[in-house]
Amino acid sequence: MHIEKRLADLELVLPQPLPAPANLPLPFPWIRVHGDRAYLSGHGPLEADGSLAQPLGKVGAEVSEEQAYAAARKTGLAMLATLKRELGDLDRITGWLRVFGMVNVAPGYNRTPAVVNGFSDLILELWGEEHGRHARSAVGHAALPFDIPVEIEAEVAVEP
Repeated sequence: MHIEKRLADLELVLPQPLPAPANLPLPFPWIRVHGDRAYLSGHGPLEADGSLAQPLGKVGAEVSEEQAYAAARKTGLAMLATLKRELGDLDRITGWLRVFGMVNVAPGYNRTPAVVNGFSDLILELWGEEHGRHARSAVGHAALPFDIPVEIEAEVAVEP
């Protein structure tokens, strides 16, 4: 599949890892590989240097739908960076299975699928329909950690 070449052709950069927040222990890994599956913990949108992507806040208030779509795409890149560090090669991913998208919403905002499409569109662009098509949920939440607009977790099939 040559995913890293596709990333380069699209001029997409995988971000550095998010530094651990001060005074907030995180007693879990960002990824857990078990057999032929990799389970990704919830990730948020990152800039190339590993800092939280802006803007922060609720979609439908401080964050527009277009900005949230871009944040979901950046979240996808953050997840790919985690997968790359763990697997060594993104071509080991044989299929995207399940995605759970969470959107930090203002009261009354209900277009969460349009936001999480930023993630899904990226995965489909890189892996194509056969390997990138995934089951998905996109739900609204009253708050997300650090006021990020989007958090996404996923399960992928990998070559052991």
